[in-house]
Amino acid sequence: MEKADIGLIGLAVMGQNLALNINDHGFRLAVFNRTTSKVDDFLQGAAQDTQIIGTHSIEEFVASLTSPRRILLMVKAGAVVDSFIDLLTPHLDQGDIIMDGGNSLYTDTTRRVNNLQQQGIIYMGTGISGGEEGARNGPSIMPGGNKAGWPLVKNILQSIAAKVDGEPCCEWIGEEGAGHYVKMVHNGIEYGDMQLICEAYQFLREGLSLDVDEIADIFSQWNEGKLNSYLIEITSHILRVKDVDGEPLVDKILDTAGQKGTGKWTAINSLELGIPLTLIGEAVFARFLSALKGERVKAAKILAAPEMTFNYSEQEKQAYIDALKDALYASKIISYTQGYMLMREAAKNYHWNLNYGGIALMWRGGCIIRSRFLDSIKQAYTDNPQLESLLLDDFFQKAIASTQTGWRKTVARAVESGIPVPGFAAALTFYDGYRLESVPANLLQAQRDYFGAHTFERIDQPRGNFFHHDWTGES
Repeated sequence: MEKADIGLIGLAVMGQNLALNINDHGFRLAVFNRTTSKVDDFLQGAAQDTQIIGTHSIEEFVASLTSPRRILLMVKAGAVVDSFIDLLTPHLDQGDIIMDGGNSLYTDTTRRVNNLQQQGIIYMGTGISGGEEGARNGPSIMPGGNKAGWPLVKNILQSIAAKVDGEPCCEWIGEEGAGHYVKMVHNGIEYGDMQLICEAYQFLREGLSLDVDEIADIFSQWNEGKLNSYLIEITSHILRVKDVDGEPLVDKILDTAGQKGTGKWTAINSLELGIPLTLIGEAVFARFLSALKGERVKAAKILAAPEMTFNYSEQEKQAYIDALKDALYASKIISYTQGYMLMREAAKNYHWNLNYGGIALMWRGGCIIRSRFLDSIKQAYTDNPQLESLLLDDFFQKAIASTQTGWRKTVARAVESGIPVPGFAAALTFYDGYRLESVPANLLQAQRDYFGAHTFERIDQPRGNFFHHDWTGES
C-alpha cells in the first residue's frame, strides 16, 4: 500500500474538513480517531471516493506514514494532547514531526517542544483559524515551535492555507509556543471585535429602536466600506435568518455567551506582562456577565434605569448611525493596537522574533478576524518594524482623528441612555489615557508611599532615583 504524506488525528468537524482540504491539494493522507467508528463513518461519508487512508490503531496509523512522519493533531486542547503524544512517541523515530493544530495554551506548547526535542522528535504548535469553512476551503495557519520541522511541512501547510493576492496566509511565526501565542492573541482580538459588534447592535436595537431587518441592512452597508470584515459580513447574514414562525432567529437565542478560554488566556497574559488590554478584558467580562442570566432577570425588575428617553428626528437618526459606525471603526483599531502591544511585549519577554507585518498578512484571509485594514497594519510595520503602537502610525492617527467625534458621541449617548457599551468605553478610555502626557498616577504613587512607604520618583530628578516622604510629620 502506498504510504501517506501526512497523518491527521481527530475527526471532529475541523479535523474532517482539514482532511478533505489536504486531500484536495494532492497530498495522500492517513486519518485516525480514538473512536474508530468515526473513521469508517468519515470514509463512507464525506471522504468517500478520496485517496484518504483510514486506520484503526496508533500502530497502523504510524506505519502508514512516509518518513519523516508528519502528524497533525486536531484534538481537544489540554490533557488529550499529552495523552496522544504519549501514545505516539513509542512508535516514532528521531526527526518525526508532531503538529498540534488545536487551541493549546502557549505555555503547554513550549513545554512539549522542549520535552520532545530531548527525544529527537520535532514538535510544532500550529494555530489554525477559520472555523469549519476555513478548514475546508483554506484557513489562516500560524506555525511555531521547533523550526527544524518547518521546511518539512511548509509545502503542505501553505498549500492548504487561504490565499490573498496569491500569497498563502501561512508563514513561520517563531520559537517555542509562539504559533499558539499569536493564535491566542488572534482569538482575543476576535472576542473584542464580536463584543463591539454586539454593542453596536444593541445601540441600534434599543437606542434607535430599529427592527432587525433594518439593522441587517446597516451592517451590509458597513461591510462595503472601511468596516469590511468577515464578522460584519456574517452579522448581516445572521440578522436576516428567520425562525419557523417568521420572526428573527436571533431573538430566540438565549443571551448567555460561551467561550473556549483563549480570550481569558489573552487577558490573563496581559496582566502578567503589564499591558493594558482593556477592550479584550471587557469583552471577556461581558461574557461572564451574560452568564448571570438568573440574577439579571431579578435585577431587571428592581434596579432603576435612567430617566432620559432616546428621542431623535429622522435626520438625527442617520447622524447617530454614522457616529456609531465611527465608534465601531475607532474601537476596532484600539483592539488591534492592544493586541499588537501584547505580542510585542511577549516577544521581548519570551525572546521570540515575531514578524508583526507578516502576522497581519496571515490574518487577511481564512481567519475569523480578517478585515480590510490588515493591509494598513502590514504597511505600518513595513514602514517601521520597531513601531511601538499602531496609534503612532500616520494612517491610524488620521483614522482616529477623523472618527473620534462620533466615537465620543456614541459612548456619551449610550451612557446617558443606560445602554452598556463596555467595549466602546474601554477603547475610548484607553485612547484618552494613552494620548495624555500626564496621568494621575503621581497621586497614586503618593498614596502608596503614604500608607506603605513604597517610595516614588521625582520629575526634577533622574529616573531610577527613589524617594520617601514623611507625609504625617510624625517621624
